[in-house]
Amino acid sequence: MDDRAVFTAIVYVLTSGCAWRDLPPSFGVSVPTAHRRFATWTKAGLWRKLHHAVLDELGSQGLIDWSRAILDGAAVRAKKGDP
Repeated sequence: MDDRAVFTAIVYVLTSGCAWRDLPPSFGVSVPTAHRRFATWTKAGLWRKLHHAVLDELGSQGLIDWSRAILDGAAVRAKKGDP
């Protein structure tokens, strides 16, 4: 199966929020193939490497504005006084 077709199908699932089982057949990629390749590429660290490559490219062109950022966090109460 062509990597580009699988990549496109995976990006569709991740950005649309659809379930893997709802991947449209028009991508030409079966659900098991897309999910298996997603798991393999995740284990290989592909998404982190891709993210860093995009940030490096945009940063080198001065296209990232670091003057504002959004942080998310959660606080959980320590039960029974655990430190």
